[in-house]
Amino acid sequence: MLDKRYYLSKMSIFDVLTPDDLDELDHISPMTHFDTVPKGTIIQKPETAQDGLYFIKEGKVRLYKITPEGKQFTVVILGKGNVFGEIDTFSFGTNGYYIETMDETLICSVPKLKFEEFLAGRPLLAMKMLSELSMVLKDKDEMLEKLALGDVRERILHLLFKLSERFGVEDEGNIRIDVPITHQDIANMIGATREAVSVILKTLEKNHIIQTGRKSISISPLKVAEILELTYS
Repeated sequence: MLDKRYYLSKMSIFDVLTPDDLDELDHISPMTHFDTVPKGTIIQKPETAQDGLYFIKEGKVRLYKITPEGKQFTVVILGKGNVFGEIDTFSFGTNGYYIETMDETLICSVPKLKFEEFLAGRPLLAMKMLSELSMVLKDKDEMLEKLALGDVRERILHLLFKLSERFGVEDEGNIRIDVPITHQDIANMIGATREAVSVILKTLEKNHIIQTGRKSISISPLKVAEILELTYS
């Protein structure tokens, strides 16, 4: 059986808890899956959302909507240590979305009432939760703005930049996105066609803004930030 307490202790959101706190949280947080959830599994639909918080122990998920035309667009991508779900104290605004695993993912859930009781006596954890909530809302707002106002090229660059911030590793001066990602995956995430994405990625590579491999993409963060008029440090 997987050691739940070990996973909880490795999550940055819980680094303000004492060993006794972790033991108590372990007892109130049932493991949703003892095996990893396969990539591409839809773990929530808008009509199946339930109250409670869900902590990502391993893997990545994306939250997306489907337009009336049937196109998907991703509003936020969450990875190890991130939280989604709804309780009275904290609403991550995730109940109206599809949630799909981007790779093999391990999640634990915490019942609404028990976690609110646990949180009430731990103000430092509440502050960490507020910080996490702010991050999720900021990412959602930025992505929705790009989807509403940006052209396909800007949407692609914004998505790749966000992925590089969250899941990037240094790679010979560039940042390699440590997520297996295809042209179709990108198309699904930004509400575009695979053909349009492929054309734009080819142009970006020709201009040395990105480098592509088999299901991998590296970006020049300085060049992408300059195009998007963002600050990069």
